[in-house]
Amino acid sequence: MKIASAGKIRDERGFDIVIYAVSTLVVLIILYPLIFIVSASFSDPALVMNGSMWLWPKGFTFQAYHEILQYKDVWSGYRNTILYTLLGTCINMLLTCLAAYPLSRKDLPGRNVFMFIITFTMFFNGGLIPTYLLVKSLHMVHTVWALVIPNAIATYHLIVMRTYFQTGIPWELQEAATIDGCSNSGMLLRIILPLSKPMIAVIVLFYTVGHWNAFFNALIYLDKQEMYPLQLILRQILIMNQTGFMGDSFGMTEKLLLAESMKYALIIVASVPVLLIYPFVQRHFVQGVMIGSIKG
Repeated sequence: MKIASAGKIRDERGFDIVIYAVSTLVVLIILYPLIFIVSASFSDPALVMNGSMWLWPKGFTFQAYHEILQYKDVWSGYRNTILYTLLGTCINMLLTCLAAYPLSRKDLPGRNVFMFIITFTMFFNGGLIPTYLLVKSLHMVHTVWALVIPNAIATYHLIVMRTYFQTGIPWELQEAATIDGCSNSGMLLRIILPLSKPMIAVIVLFYTVGHWNAFFNALIYLDKQEMYPLQLILRQILIMNQTGFMGDSFGMTEKLLLAESMKYALIIVASVPVLLIYPFVQRHFVQGVMIGSIKG
């Protein structure tokens, strides 16, 4: 018995060693590009391009950030993106919750028909031109509403939240609340949503990141630069720098090198706010994304 137990312990230790080794390798593979981008944004672009810089910064410089942050439209882009993200996420969550709750109830007549229609939109849509004509006919072109209303509900997020309401919250609890006289609105506000904090945190993160990174709708629907989101402003800066319109203080070679360094700095400037938000929802993230994988 002792020999068998010792052999089992050795097998478990060997398995743990393999798991830790594989996990460490995966972490290194994921972290290296991130570290490289941060280091490259602070390094001499000539050293980055010739391969001298491969992990830590070399020829430390803030030149790329100086060129980006002195561009006044970056700050207006930040302001606009924060506005669009907050407004859009609030609209997304309001409509997603209001749609997911009734679709999760067993006593909703025709809910399978509604789910089929909603799921159908994941695979088929009107296309870019009909969508633009619809937005234009609703007089939303050149307004903030063109960025937040057409994508007010993401079908996948709606399905995930509806599934959580169905499987994560006992139906018996809802029946008991109904017997006690709780209305549907009271059920949603007092029982469903407070018990769905992990899922809500995950969906909020998904919607927030989507709005923060969005630029295509702004490119189509907005015509005033003062309304452009951050991603569109950063795109313009990179294009202007690569074509030589950022000023006359550098020669062509220096501008090409600066453009190379600015590509990395732009990634950092655009990503920092999302990276700052992530730790606050990280503790809910694993529980939220695992919804539906385990059934008790």
